[in-house]
Amino acid sequence: MRALANLVVDLGSDSFDGSIAAETRRRIEARGLEIEERERDDALCAWIDFAFGGGWSGESYRSTNLVLSRGGKRRAFVALAARGLRFAWLRGEGARPGTGVFGPIGVAADARGEGIGADLAVLGCARLRELGYRRALIPAVGGLQLERFYERALGARVVERIDPMRWWEPRARVVAMASGNGSNLQAVFDAIARNELPIDVAAVVVNRRDTVAAQRAAAVGVRHVECEVWEREAEPRATYDARLLRTVERFEPECVVLLGWMHLLDAAFVARFRELLNLHPAYLPHDPLADSVAVPDGSTIPAFRGAHAIRDALAAGSAWVGASVHRVSAETDRGEVLLRRPLACGEERDETQVLAALRPIEHRVTVEAMRLWCFMRERIRVV
Repeated sequence: MRALANLVVDLGSDSFDGSIAAETRRRIEARGLEIEERERDDALCAWIDFAFGGGWSGESYRSTNLVLSRGGKRRAFVALAARGLRFAWLRGEGARPGTGVFGPIGVAADARGEGIGADLAVLGCARLRELGYRRALIPAVGGLQLERFYERALGARVVERIDPMRWWEPRARVVAMASGNGSNLQAVFDAIARNELPIDVAAVVVNRRDTVAAQRAAAVGVRHVECEVWEREAEPRATYDARLLRTVERFEPECVVLLGWMHLLDAAFVARFRELLNLHPAYLPHDPLADSVAVPDGSTIPAFRGAHAIRDALAAGSAWVGASVHRVSAETDRGEVLLRRPLACGEERDETQVLAALRPIEHRVTVEAMRLWCFMRERIRVV
């Protein structure tokens, strides 16, 4: 993985005073663009997911956002002063008093080349200054081209060079749990083989005999493949749950990831493993209390939680499905969303067809979300 850089901008510079901010606003508006400030905007987050991908919508949800639109169509955004982010690259310069996070910043593909990115960056820094920050941190910038852009547009300077590979030791010890085919588990194994995911799968736990997931684990050399089947007629639920907990505890995982695990975990299991992630086949809202979610076409659909998300979406006539990786909480499918992707159903109204179309999206979301989680690990630091 390529090296990254943290850049800092001095917000006390005359480049971000009130007169410059007003002039920049006039220049933006002269292009026919409207400027809005938005927070916790579900529709904005859906557009960001569709237009840019990555984990940007989660960062936007935790930020103050400046949004540029033309004719009701979003053209660009910048997220400012994010709150509650846990990325390792924010633990150095980003932790200094008076420092506000700048970014991410994105310009729609068909609006690039208009020069609005530089003006939006200046306006963003001016807004951070108005909010009382003395410095702006532009974190995890990849590549000299971007560094040069921020240097020209904002007078930014590099304050930290970050080699993510140095964070990857020791590799995270993970237990994966699956109940079926295990294609998402295979996507994880493939990413590990490509050295794109710094984890070691210490064990795979399945709850059905002869699952393909178990075969996949054995094929790549996972030493411990544990089959914990609940024989409902012969064993109380509480006894099975306690046995399952003991099995996973034995491997002392730093993270437990559920990849198609079709058994509701009890409160003791959820409480025991602080880092517990789940892949869910629905486009979940960033607000854990919300029962609906905006989608990229501007409409709103229910947040399809529970074991039959795809079936429920099709039964409700939803034009959208999706995939999300979230932290597991006591409430079903209401933990913090790390990463998500929407998918338009199109003309496909058959559950099997929709699942097949969603599968590659699930694979990408799984790997990318686990990589994001790796960059949040408490044991790593900027050196």
